[in-house]
Amino acid sequence: MSAQQPPPPHRPHPPGVPGGPGVPWGFVQPRPREVTADYRRKAAVLTWSAIVVGALMAVALVVSVVFLVRADQDTRNAAYGYLALVLWVGIAAAVPVLLALAIPAARMKRRVREQRR
Repeated sequence: MSAQQPPPPHRPHPPGVPGGPGVPWGFVQPRPREVTADYRRKAAVLTWSAIVVGALMAVALVVSVVFLVRADQDTRNAAYGYLALVLWVGIAAAVPVLLALAIPAARMKRRVREQRR
């Protein structure tokens, strides 16, 4: 026979108890970090960047409609229609950029407002 002893029987812990399944022993929920002046400044920069990108997209949309109207008036101005298409491609490319700026900016601003309360 072997000199090794069998492992002790496994007794599962109930969920939520330290040492239980999925919860490491001594686990403590991390606390959110304090909102600093640098964090507030970055939130403001992101917010204004999103506003500027959104405004540029709105201007590009209006200009593209003007280009389409000019292209439709006379066949010699057909190039304006292509410029309108280029602006639409630019608007479509700017949508992910706008989302990438606006979503974190909104979350950061909300966190700043909650910390002030």
